[in-house]
Amino acid sequence: MSRTKLLQIGSMSDRMRDALAEAFEIDVLSEQSDRASFLAERGGDYPAIVTTAGLPGDVLDAAAKLRVVSSFGVGYDSIDASACAARGIKVSHTPDVLNDEVANTFVMLWLAVSRDLLGSERHARSGAWASEGSYPLTRSIQGRRVGILGLGRIGQAIAERCKVFDAEIHYHSRSRKDVPYTYHDTPAALAEAVEVLVAITPGGAETEHLVDAEVLTALGPDGLFFNLARGSVADEAALIEALLNGRIAGAGLDVFEAEPKIPDALKEMENVVLLPHVGSATHETRAAMGDLVVRNLLQWQEDGTVVTPVPECRDL
Repeated sequence: MSRTKLLQIGSMSDRMRDALAEAFEIDVLSEQSDRASFLAERGGDYPAIVTTAGLPGDVLDAAAKLRVVSSFGVGYDSIDASACAARGIKVSHTPDVLNDEVANTFVMLWLAVSRDLLGSERHARSGAWASEGSYPLTRSIQGRRVGILGLGRIGQAIAERCKVFDAEIHYHSRSRKDVPYTYHDTPAALAEAVEVLVAITPGGAETEHLVDAEVLTALGPDGLFFNLARGSVADEAALIEALLNGRIAGAGLDVFEAEPKIPDALKEMENVVLLPHVGSATHETRAAMGDLVVRNLLQWQEDGTVVTPVPECRDL
């Protein structure tokens, strides 16, 4: 049986490649010396795309026979899913398998910021404990009012973990959920009601700068902000200004507006913990995500459906 031609965008693990090799003939876009000529001459050869780096417009335009895009990651704001759906192209992603790890990363950041993990670690490592005495007291995470901006799958996993710390949980989403938490109509109203605000919404135009100066001011001078969503969800300039002027107490950030670039102002702040977009970056979770990418492609090849379509493509 002939193998289906598959175009790879971005990287792919050996585990994924080995699982796909029998059914697909894989070409890697980044290995093409002349991208424009390659797409013009051969872009129409590929009914399937696997991607860890979105779907650039030039690829979508060139892929006349494209029928499926299997994307690595739960977020897919770098794929024009509506345009794909209009062309009958199924787009899949990898929800659920990373929920726990991203929620765990929030708890790690929350503890690190509240208990000043990095500062106290430096105090111990440098010898300052012996020469200068005990480290200053920090803030407990117990019994806090926590606001979750975006109560989807990951948001609900975060809520479950917060309950372990006796948190009072509030949320804002596009609609009310059937959950025992307090709903707020706007992000600003949510921020005003809580001490800890975590953004875990999808990216894209609808959520761009959802956390702005108004929201940060509402959070207040004792408030902490955490972003594990997309860098675009928070107005980075407004966040820096709020931190510099003490309008919020601190932040924990896994995502940034111009990744991998991080503003120097954030790097210089001791009340901010920075991570290089590693919310789901464990061997176990990334393997599970890769397995789901493969399952989506193999199921599409078998019966024309995918396991986890994005919402725009569920009716295809």
